[in-house]
Amino acid sequence: MTTPVLEIERLRKRFGGVIAVDDVSLRLEAGRIYGLIGPNGSGKTTLFNCITGVERRDGGRVRVSGERVDGLRPWEIAQKGVGRTFQVIRVFPELSALENLLVVTRGHLGGARTRALELLRFVKLEGLRDEYAGNLSYGQQKLLEFVRVLMRDPTLILLDEPAAGVNRTLLNDLLDAVRQLRDRGKTILLVEHDMKVVMGLCETVFVLDHGEKIAEGAPGIIQTDERVIEAYFGR
Repeated sequence: MTTPVLEIERLRKRFGGVIAVDDVSLRLEAGRIYGLIGPNGSGKTTLFNCITGVERRDGGRVRVSGERVDGLRPWEIAQKGVGRTFQVIRVFPELSALENLLVVTRGHLGGARTRALELLRFVKLEGLRDEYAGNLSYGQQKLLEFVRVLMRDPTLILLDEPAAGVNRTLLNDLLDAVRQLRDRGKTILLVEHDMKVVMGLCETVFVLDHGEKIAEGAPGIIQTDERVIEAYFGR
């Protein structure tokens, strides 16, 4: 059996008396797209934060490519090949689109500039490379944040609500880019409320409710799972 890109074992996180993540276990293989869904407050973003070191877990283990990363700091985990976006866009509005990519690089600037231009071309933003990021549309800023994550060539990419507020044309560009990354061997885990996106893009879907994983499987199975229907609609 190959070593998973991400393996989470019985992860737990509480905030005071509230259990945000409750004994969650996940396993992600290379070159696949996974979805993480659940009602608001089900623990999805907290799980992302624990994976990336933004929040300290209260129990359990997190391994990236077989190596434990729980206990490491966020930048140390990023150096292990983990990249992520956030629900709230985090671009530098007074820097150009190109500068927003270059600011996260280390080493030779010439090589970084070449890669940055390639990534802007990848999401059809090359023509806006000199435009201030703050002047870009909301969807364009999401694409910019997405490719900024790719500047360090992560193995595992965590996307937090990539479709939220993005028009259909730009969303299609983003989804096409995600599929291309999958085809290049990258592993993607995305949190998303747009079920059309999840069901059309993901190969395996995990479902959280009140911090617990209540279901896991192919999109077609998840859509008809009684526990999932009850979690969303309270039936």
